[in-house]
Amino acid sequence: MKQNVKPPDAEDPGRQQRQSAIRGHVMRALGPPDTLHRVDIRRLWDDHYRVNIFVGLDGASARVAHSYFLVTDGDGNILASTPTIRREYSLAEGGLPLPAFATVHETK
Repeated sequence: MKQNVKPPDAEDPGRQQRQSAIRGHVMRALGPPDTLHRVDIRRLWDDHYRVNIFVGLDGASARVAHSYFLVTDGDGNILASTPTIRREYSLAEGGLPLPAFATVHETK
């Protein structure tokens, strides 16, 4: 008999808001790359996440430029990062943390 198995956070109503907060914290600390393609956030367990920053002009040329293992609190504030997130890029004109064409890819 086949069982319906849901990911641990499938019924978590705050998941999307928490991942959005994580993305914002990472991008403010790192700064947005000029060719940002997407930000991939994967919950590993509890408040532990893998965040990959993809750069490239399109899907075919996208590559992982930065990858972080994060421990967060329940609101998505970063408590620890391996490696440490350092400023690599300056903020876009007007203080926007992401270029208009950037997409966010969040996975369960």
